[in-house]
Amino acid sequence: MVATHRKIELAERMSRLGTESAFEVLVRARELEARGKNIIHLEIGEPDFATPANIVEAAIHALRDGWTHYGPPAGLPALREAIAEEVSKSRGISVDPAEVVVTPGAKPILFFALLALVEPDDEVLYPNPGFPIYESMINFVGAKPVPYALHEERAFDFIPDELAALLTSRTRLIILNSPHNPTGGVSRRASLEPLAATLAGRDIFVLSDEIYHRLIYEGDAVSIASFPGMKDQVIILDGFSKTYAMTGWRLGYGVMRQDLAQEFALLMTNSNSCTASFTQMAGLEALRGDQGPVEAMRIEFRGRREVIVEGLNRIRGFRCAEPHGAFYVFPNISATGWSSREVADALLNEAGVACLAGTAFGAWGEGHLRLSFANSVENIQEALRRMGEWAEKTLH
Repeated sequence: MVATHRKIELAERMSRLGTESAFEVLVRARELEARGKNIIHLEIGEPDFATPANIVEAAIHALRDGWTHYGPPAGLPALREAIAEEVSKSRGISVDPAEVVVTPGAKPILFFALLALVEPDDEVLYPNPGFPIYESMINFVGAKPVPYALHEERAFDFIPDELAALLTSRTRLIILNSPHNPTGGVSRRASLEPLAATLAGRDIFVLSDEIYHRLIYEGDAVSIASFPGMKDQVIILDGFSKTYAMTGWRLGYGVMRQDLAQEFALLMTNSNSCTASFTQMAGLEALRGDQGPVEAMRIEFRGRREVIVEGLNRIRGFRCAEPHGAFYVFPNISATGWSSREVADALLNEAGVACLAGTAFGAWGEGHLRLSFANSVENIQEALRRMGEWAEKTLH
């Protein structure tokens, strides 16, 4: 007898959760590979480098030394101190270890910020195109997502007056992301400074997603937390995944005013108890150890950026601006006459190149694709060759 199950009656909030299309495209690409098709993967946003050896060794030693038990919900004191030192130096602000909360990956900081600060029907501003989990989590907590635009002609920066015009009495949180996923854009001081002046002293928090802070190719990444009067209104989200090629280690952190950090620690107690202790010891080595691999990876990404931007600009119907951070390009493909989804599907199925439609990052991503250059130069060049052949054969 075959067992039958009644349909699960899920809570209504589950219907408000979105997903990350990168993983959906990866599944489709793997299915094609299983059928014998060669696929070049430019869809997944993670470094293709190994975690530096000194960090791996630190984790092994930590396991052997007994760092396998519960730790404080907010993180090990030594790691919080190291994070406070790093953020103080890199952002030009004074950070106390008590203002740091360590989490298993950086996404909990986004989730905790919304849970701790936002009531149903409050408004949360977020970038569009932008990381899809922003809108997903805003919807999940019952708040109203309010998108603001990133402009291609401004190297995918926002317009301060345009963003400020969206503020209402219901605005509770603004999400910033720089360097930016999916465009690789970097918010300039000239954009952040007037926004900071508008927000200073108001009952509005900023979640500044700075996970790509170390992956910048020209100038410096500026944090809105560094402007006068803003530190107490800003939650800095950062982590180890992108900078140290530690995506699978799940190690992130938030920096915020101490009273809010205590609430985030309470959310950690209720959700995860703590972040794995041996992973935190690896993070301590990442911050305090040799930074040479980080710089080597950044230089390699910069070289790949040049290859992919130059190549995309030679493809019929494509136009690609040079990103200033992260490891993504966001070429404009509107001249093809096809939708973003149509081009992305065709490139996967016909050319064997996996990338993402711009609409995977919001409706305003239409007319673009996102490609990750976290792959070898050889694979990037082969992907460009295939894309060029597809365009010449298909587009007229």
